[in-house]
Parts: sequence; C-alpha cells; structure tokens
Amino acid sequence: MFKHIIARTPCRALVDGLSASDLGKPIYEKAIEQHNTYIRALQTCGVDITILPPAEEFPDSVFVEDPALCTPHCGIVTRPGADSRRGEAELMAPILARFYKNVERIVEPGTLDAGDVMMVGNHYYIGNSARTNEDGARQLIAILEKYGMTGSVVSMDEVLHLKTGLAYLENNNLMCAGEFLTKPEFQKYNIIELPEDEIYAANCIWVNGKVIMPSGYPKTAAKIAALGYEVIEVDTSEYRKVDGGVSCMSLRF
Repeated sequence: MFKHIIARTPCRALVDGLSASDLGKPIYEKAIEQHNTYIRALQTCGVDITILPPAEEFPDSVFVEDPALCTPHCGIVTRPGADSRRGEAELMAPILARFYKNVERIVEPGTLDAGDVMMVGNHYYIGNSARTNEDGARQLIAILEKYGMTGSVVSMDEVLHLKTGLAYLENNNLMCAGEFLTKPEFQKYNIIELPEDEIYAANCIWVNGKVIMPSGYPKTAAKIAALGYEVIEVDTSEYRKVDGGVSCMSLRF
C-alpha cells in the first residue's frame, strides 16, 4: 500500500516542454485544471500528498516521476537523459531527504529516467531507452541490490519510456502494449493487452486498490474494471502533448 504521494504544480513554461508529438502546445490553464483533477483523484486513495511549487526554469518539472525513484528502502535521485531536465534532479534531492534516511544518486556517465523503471514487488524492470543508458541501469541495479532488491534491463525500441507501454496493477496483472507483449520476461504475468487504438492508456497507475487512467479509452477501462479494480478516469490531454501521462505526474511510495 502507498502512504505518500509527491507531485508538482505545472509551471507556465510547460508549454515549451519536450515533445515528439505533433499535437501542438499545451494550453496552460487547461493543464492546471487537469492537474487539479488528477490530485483530487489521488486524494480518494488514502494517501498523504505533498504538492511542490512550480519550477519555472524547468518546463517538464511537473513530471516528477523521472528525476527521482522512491523505493521502500531508499530514495534515488536520478540523472535524466535530457540535458534540459538534469537540474530537476537537484530540486528533488532535499524533498527525498524529508522522507528517507538513505538517498542515493545516479551519477555521470549514467543516465536514468525513472519513467523507465517499473516496480513489481522487490524487483525493478529498467528500460534501456533513449533516456536511460546501460550505465544508468547498471548503477540502479547496484543500488537496489545494496538494499536487498533486484533489477533487470529490458530492451526497447519503439516508445519513449518503459511505462509508456507497461503498467503493473498488482495481483500479477500487467497492462501491456506494443513491443512489450512478446517480451519473455513478462510472460509469467497475466497480460492485459491494450487495443491498438488505446495504447496511450497503458500509462496508468495502481494506487491502493484503485486504478487511475486517462479518460477516453473505454475498452481499456472495461478491461481494468473486469479485473475488480475501481477505475478513476482523468483527462490528461494537455500532458499528452508533451509526452506525459498519468504515471509521470506523481511519485508514489
């Protein structure tokens, strides 16, 4: 069960966030409205929420999942793969120190976006992506093993982050899309295949028995509900424009 959530209010510079999409720039006022709805959804899950102030110097700073990783035994300050996001990690270091006695770091030449890291119990799957390199993954595995946890690297070619196409919903249930459907390491799970036209919905989160997912994907919502979870849908359309989603906007631990 999660006890704590960390989120950050989006800054006005969000409109200039990194993007590989052709969906246009976010509308800031709408993004704020959507973020407020997202926080209200989290509030229904029985967690304490720490909301950090906007960081105008970092357009992508609303996506707190990437510059930090929260495990049951330590907090980890990452080293994001995009140069423009490196300073976000420094912002997160004192925040993690509020919650953890032990705070570790990924250091140069390693790069690691925690959006590439999926926790399943004490094991962490790490995507080798455009943002997370082999050295960053190796450093993370060494940190995990120091605290009695394990990690393994997942090769990937098609998406930005591992959790763009995967979401572990506990109870052995794995939302899965695209290139991850045939990966041998995931065949032991109950794979819930996403429809081709709803792949964006793969980026969803389990929070204390509830699943928060992007709105507008009825086939995926029905599949999740059929597993017995309460489904909460939130509009993240403005964040999709800058390659973000439901999991990206919070740290859950």
